[in-house]
Formats: sequence, structure tokens, C-alpha cells
Amino acid sequence: MNLFVIGDVHGCYHTFLELLQHWQPEQELLIQVGDLVDRGNFSPDTVGLALSLSERHPQNTVFLKGNHELGMTRHYGPQGPYPNWLLWGGRYTTAQYSLRRSLLPSHLSWLGQRPLFWENDHVFVSHAGLADTPEPLNEDNPDGILWRRGPLHHIGKLQVIGHTPTAGSPDFDPAHHVLNIDTGAVYGRALTGVKLSPQGEVLQILTVPTHPIDSDQA
Repeated sequence: MNLFVIGDVHGCYHTFLELLQHWQPEQELLIQVGDLVDRGNFSPDTVGLALSLSERHPQNTVFLKGNHELGMTRHYGPQGPYPNWLLWGGRYTTAQYSLRRSLLPSHLSWLGQRPLFWENDHVFVSHAGLADTPEPLNEDNPDGILWRRGPLHHIGKLQVIGHTPTAGSPDFDPAHHVLNIDTGAVYGRALTGVKLSPQGEVLQILTVPTHPIDSDQA
């Protein structure tokens, strides 16, 4: 089965919905790299859509955890509140959920269960990627799989990541065999999805310009 990997959505629901029209559920595994929430105008709708897709297509969808999901679940969880999260986008999300409080329990439960990565023999997908650092899977490691900025470790597979916004088109680092598909949707640029073969061959890159309604940060 081919892969359809989608970058950081950040509450850009209408843009996400448009890009999903290109997904073929019977032929492609949908993988989203995390950061469904924060900064954009429709975080509850975006999470609701992802949750619905995961329930309807449990074998053909993988929604990964991003640092913004980590921040949200910590803020509302027993360790909360988490003031730092509010500063990097959470205030938008809390305002939106304050009007739709009934959604929070199911959404938080689902977000808290998101895996950190997906891989096969040729492809490794995560939010920020694997660097040559101790404890790369530690969620609190600033150079770990949820937070890393900068060069990654060449792991012998194609790493597909998000987290660090590009200027609006995917960025490939051949030295470390890394493809970054966070094309800054919430900043008014675009949301990108890449179709890959199971062997990591790029079959198609799809980029949808951000719908103006989705973000006030453009």
C-alpha cells in the first residue's frame, strides 16, 4: 500500500479537508505528522475530522503526536495548566474549545493516545525527526522526536517530518535523507501532502494554498 503523508495542519480545517480529497483510502495509508491543533481558527473541527477518519478507517490512518498535541494534553491533564503552551498557540485552542466544551473529553483522550512515529523498512515518519542525540524518543528532550530543529541523523531510511515551517514548498535534505513537508499552512502559505511508495519513492507532491478563513496569521 502506498503512503499519503500530510504535514502540520494547525487548525486549518478547510485546507485540510481540501487536501484530503486527494486521498484514496483503499489504496493509500494516510499518515499525518502531528500538530493538528493551535494557531489556526478551527482546531476542534480539525481534531474531530481526524478522529472520525481514524474511526472509519482504522487500518488505513495514522495520526502522529506533535509537540502541540503534547502541550494541549498536558495543559488539560493532571500536570496542567501548562502556561508555555498558551504562548505558542494554545490560547487560540482554549478559546475555541471554551465554546465547545463537550468535545474536550473525547478529543483529549484520542490526542493523548497518538503514537510518536510510524515506520516500515524504508520510511520513518515523525513530527520533528530523529537526531543523533541521547533519548531521541523522550517527549521532553528539546532535541528529540517532537522538538528537534536542525539537521537530523541519517538512519538509512527516508525520514518524513514536519515541525519546522518552510517557505511554502517541501524541503529535501539529501545529506541526511530527510523530507520536511511542513509548508506553513497556518502562516497563509500551504498545506502539503506527499504520496510515497512503500520503498520511499516520491510519487506525487500535492500542495493546497491555505484557505483565508483558516488562519488570522497569514
